[in-house]
Amino acid sequence: MAPGKELGFGKGLVVVVFAAVIFFPALAWCEPAATKPLDCGELMGWLIGGIASPRLDHLIQQRGVVFTVDDDAGKALLQAGAAPGLVADLRTKRSANTERESTDCPAPLIEAATQSHLRHYQEAERILRRLVTDDSHNPALHFALGFLRQKQQDWDEARDQYQQSEAGGTGFLEVHNRLSYSFYRSGDEVNAIAEARTALSMDPQNAEAYRNVGLGLYSSGDYAGAIHAFRESLVRNPRAAYVHYDLGIALHDIGNSDAAAAEYRQALRLDRHLWEAHSNLGIVLHETGKLDEAIAEYHFAKRLAPHEPTVRNNLANTYCDRGDFDAAIREFRELYRMNPDWQQGHDRMAKAFMAKRDYQAAILQLRQAILQNPTGSVEHRVLGQALLLINQREEAIGELRQAVALDPDSPLAHHYLGAALFELRRLEEAALEFREALRLEATADDHYDLAACLMSMGHNDDALAEMEIATRMAPGQELYRARREELIRLMGTQAAR
Repeated sequence: MAPGKELGFGKGLVVVVFAAVIFFPALAWCEPAATKPLDCGELMGWLIGGIASPRLDHLIQQRGVVFTVDDDAGKALLQAGAAPGLVADLRTKRSANTERESTDCPAPLIEAATQSHLRHYQEAERILRRLVTDDSHNPALHFALGFLRQKQQDWDEARDQYQQSEAGGTGFLEVHNRLSYSFYRSGDEVNAIAEARTALSMDPQNAEAYRNVGLGLYSSGDYAGAIHAFRESLVRNPRAAYVHYDLGIALHDIGNSDAAAAEYRQALRLDRHLWEAHSNLGIVLHETGKLDEAIAEYHFAKRLAPHEPTVRNNLANTYCDRGDFDAAIREFRELYRMNPDWQQGHDRMAKAFMAKRDYQAAILQLRQAILQNPTGSVEHRVLGQALLLINQREEAIGELRQAVALDPDSPLAHHYLGAALFELRRLEEAALEFREALRLEATADDHYDLAACLMSMGHNDDALAEMEIATRMAPGQELYRARREELIRLMGTQAAR
């Protein structure tokens, strides 16, 4: 499975896999290599980089500061996202070097920190890049720039910036945790695990490092190892909603739906705004047949993330499986209006239109599905079926032949190709397709259809043999018995002549 990507499920559902990252405050820290006191600029750099206030407070206790916090500096730190308690503590600190003591924080860095806190990441990055150019060996600035690129999903540059920060000799395990997650999102699970283990060697109790080990192991297909690592993370930080969510995904992938649902529910107890957990819980409920509960979870997710396409896709699919085709069509239409490039669901929307006998609308959706997946045998086959229903038999045959070519082992494709050929009285070809369908998967319907074809060809003895088999396979099917008796009477009349 591609790391951090969406995974398709059989009924068109999309599970959100480790779609976001949360940074945990470390529970214990090693002494950083850099021990000089912090100036306000360096503190701002780590703050922009998403270092939690408890960690910054610990860093201040270790290294001291060379600045004092007056009202202006305190206001700047609060605007940049520092916790009020951290700012209050800084106000009481005395500078470790009175000769260098200052109340100034660099104005551009304050502005970058404020923009980052407001989630204006591109503007913050624009300012920060100028600062990095002027101070290219500053590990805090590289760390901050890596965070801003990470927030914009540029994992390659985020990793490069974190590596430059690490080269500055900070000794921060947070750098290794960020590197680990960046490698994971770039699909390099080997280095992701290696960086996470480096972080654990620096702090064996670090919950985030255990989570990153779990992500790397999950990406490499080691689900059991991932589950163990996620549980180790939760031992150290049991209130980490995202790790319960991660654990739910891994449990779902090994087929333990009940345990997965329990983890998603626990994640939601800890963070009711975690829309991904609502969505993935909806998938588990859908798969276990609890469609009404699944729909309720998707509605929760949709309220929290109204522009997230996977939620509407899953909701529409569940409506479709519940038989509420009007609601399914409404959700799909809204999905495509909001996300014109979304490439899933057209086949399912076609199913809804087929159920409503709006075959022209279904055909339009199926053609769109084929444009997006031209090698999909099922899409060609269902389009062929829809064309048959509006009597466009020649075009139907073309689609059904394509379906057979793409998947020669599909009994349904051979069956419907046989049906289309039969309607055009191309009986020899139809019989060949029905026989191939029977070879792949013997069903009463195929024996019955082959019998009808053989009757039309005048091969009544062979037709009766097929009809006998169909009747035995489906003894409750009145039509089969009636046609069998009709055929026997016909053969008796012909023999009497």
